[in-house]
Amino acid sequence: MYANRSTRLGAAVLLAAAATVVVGCQRGVSTGTGSSFGGPTKIGCPAPLAKAKAGVQQAEKADVSWNGPVSGPTAVPGKTITYVAQTMTNPGVAGVAKGVIEAANVIGWSVRVIDGQGTPVGIQAAFSQAIDLKSSGIVIGGFDPDLTAQQMAQANAAHIPLVGWHAVASPGPSKNPMLFSNVTTSVGDVSKISADWIIAESNGNAGVVAFTDDSIPFAKNKSELIRNELATCPSVTLLAYENIPIPDASSRTPQEVSSLVARFPGQWTYSVAINDLYFADAAPALRAAGKQGRGAPFNIGAGDGDPSAFQRINSGEFQAATVPEPLSEQGWQIVDEFNRAFSGDPASGYVAPVHIATAANSNGATAWDPPGYREAYRKIWGR
Repeated sequence: MYANRSTRLGAAVLLAAAATVVVGCQRGVSTGTGSSFGGPTKIGCPAPLAKAKAGVQQAEKADVSWNGPVSGPTAVPGKTITYVAQTMTNPGVAGVAKGVIEAANVIGWSVRVIDGQGTPVGIQAAFSQAIDLKSSGIVIGGFDPDLTAQQMAQANAAHIPLVGWHAVASPGPSKNPMLFSNVTTSVGDVSKISADWIIAESNGNAGVVAFTDDSIPFAKNKSELIRNELATCPSVTLLAYENIPIPDASSRTPQEVSSLVARFPGQWTYSVAINDLYFADAAPALRAAGKQGRGAPFNIGAGDGDPSAFQRINSGEFQAATVPEPLSEQGWQIVDEFNRAFSGDPASGYVAPVHIATAANSNGATAWDPPGYREAYRKIWGR
């Protein structure tokens, strides 16, 4: 959800500290010598490769059955939800807000969206306004609740249910900060399937560049999980680990990509990034180096799946795949979580499964909108 450059610093405060240790990287520094993760290159990894291919095949299915809630409380009438957005210029935040509005219209509630403008002061002001409006429930839309500790305490004291989207690292209820539920995909699942896509597509013989921002704990954790999964295949080589702060991505990524092309001619075949934005910035440098948009390096974004990523994938412009969030579905889930809170029921505990979007399975779409959830929630709510 770090897709918009004007707000990447706001998105950067998102989430959880890393659980494992990565070789130290300074901001903007590239590391990597072309050595493989755990052994000599080109030896293959039959067991991890088979598992990766099976997982990728499942994740690439577009015609999937709804595996979320099928029962719950009927619609509680007359509620007003306020969506406090980290910034509405972030496609992920805006996409979820659209889903919340759509679902609220169905269940019969009203929704206000207050834009935090991507700054701590703006987000705090937006949250305070949501409390002053005596909202029935408040959405923490894509920002770290620690930014708004005072407002969180006020909302909790007023017994206003809070539902987060990407507010903390883990999906489901949270006690500290106190959230009825946090709606997000699993960072572990997203990281694993991104790495598995590289293992599967390369038949276990990839030269990989990883792009991340180690200043963001959530992003650092994600990149470490990706590295760990790549390491299950000893014949996959990590050529470089590019630590580029998201606010600097537009200026730094092109020059780093040019350097990588020169350093690893013929070796750099795949890339993975903590989200899709790096590939928008990499494309001009790859094009200038004579690379073909549908050729190597084959690039996958480990998260978000904003419309521009789908456009690059569908048009073959230096991105082959993304692991997108089902943004509209998550908006509907947020409304359902509030309905459970208002009814005195527990949170649903639902976590959307990971999906890999490619030109072959997206059918020209610019978002991942899986089938079945609208009908399921309408049935639950009696709408």
